[in-house]
Amino acid sequence: MLVVLIVSLFSLLAIGAPIFIALNGSSFLSLIIATSIPPVAFVQRMFGGLDKFGLMAIPFFIFAANIMNSGGMAKRILNLANKLVGGFRAGMALTTIVSCMFFGAMSGSAPATVVAIGSIIFPALIKANYGESFSVGLVTSSSSVALLIPPSVTMIVYGAATGVSVGALFMAGIGAGVIYGVFFMLYSILFTRKTEVIVQKKSTLKQIFFSTKDAFWALGVPVIIIGGIYGGIFTPTEAAAVSAAYAIIVSMFIYKELDFKKLYECGVESAATTAMVMIMIAGASALSWVLTIGGIPQYLDRAILGLSESRIIILIAMNIIMLIAGMFVDGVAFILILAPIFLPIALKIGIDPIHLGIIMVANGAVGMFTPPFGLNLFVASGPTGLPFSRIVKGIWPFIAISILSLIVITYVPEISMWLPNMLYK
Repeated sequence: MLVVLIVSLFSLLAIGAPIFIALNGSSFLSLIIATSIPPVAFVQRMFGGLDKFGLMAIPFFIFAANIMNSGGMAKRILNLANKLVGGFRAGMALTTIVSCMFFGAMSGSAPATVVAIGSIIFPALIKANYGESFSVGLVTSSSSVALLIPPSVTMIVYGAATGVSVGALFMAGIGAGVIYGVFFMLYSILFTRKTEVIVQKKSTLKQIFFSTKDAFWALGVPVIIIGGIYGGIFTPTEAAAVSAAYAIIVSMFIYKELDFKKLYECGVESAATTAMVMIMIAGASALSWVLTIGGIPQYLDRAILGLSESRIIILIAMNIIMLIAGMFVDGVAFILILAPIFLPIALKIGIDPIHLGIIMVANGAVGMFTPPFGLNLFVASGPTGLPFSRIVKGIWPFIAISILSLIVITYVPEISMWLPNMLYK
């Protein structure tokens, strides 16, 4: 079964088949060839993978992200970030990173962040003499922080797959997301020490005040989501619906940049994106089931635990597996496949399931811009106007920086766990 699964999976990926077809096709083929289980069980398992209450939050967060992009909220966040940090030597790069962190805290989607921030900031980076490779690499990679900073669609999927509290995962993602962003900021500062970039004038307190005032309603999204969950006002799923409704009200009646035509277009685009994500979740869930039938989780459990009794070595092995998986499939897919396998291992070596979730999401963030199939690499072609090959050229230093941040997040659990421990235990 394993041979049929691996050969068919990589064959489908190699010929450019969509990920959901590769996941479903390889799983179904291995089930038909290597077992006597009726094919209808496969379809039932796909629907079973979607029958989780937590997944209801995904379409709402996707819808909210599209509304914020079309309704003027993204550009106000970008303007505020520019006023706060744009006057420093690496100001435009820092503006990019801070904007991605802000927008990630509103949308929970890395591709949406690439489109919303990249379309505005990429031309500005080029104009400020940062160079094409650095600029496209920064936009493509720093947007992946959206996976770590709540709300995060990937965290919702991990919570649905393992039963871990999504609210606790959201809290844990704050510290990890900040560390991830800080590493990118430090690299950007080092880069500009060797490059003559154009530095804009520092903003006055008056300019910062008016930018904050203009972005005030946009900044309300993360406050509502995090404050509402922490305050026990609503669940993460309810928070997603509230954030979408809030984004509509602000964009249509306060900023007045969203009309009913744009709202309809946002709905259609969100429906298409949701369908893509959901069918990928269904395929990954079915693949995970097929792997379980084939005894792969038990084999990996023995293999990883047999490497060493050291938690450090075991975490290295798990991270390597996840980084490789992230090169080929979306973070949502590999979390659904690997989380049920890695969770028992983590519990045996004393790793908190919440911390494991943050490690897996951080690996998913790296995978978003890792060749050959990192989704951000393809999405970035739109706002930057660059072909895939030139985008890939600029991302290698950022892959190295993100792996360094991953190491810190993995081996310093207090970064992720201090807030959940304070609020939930």
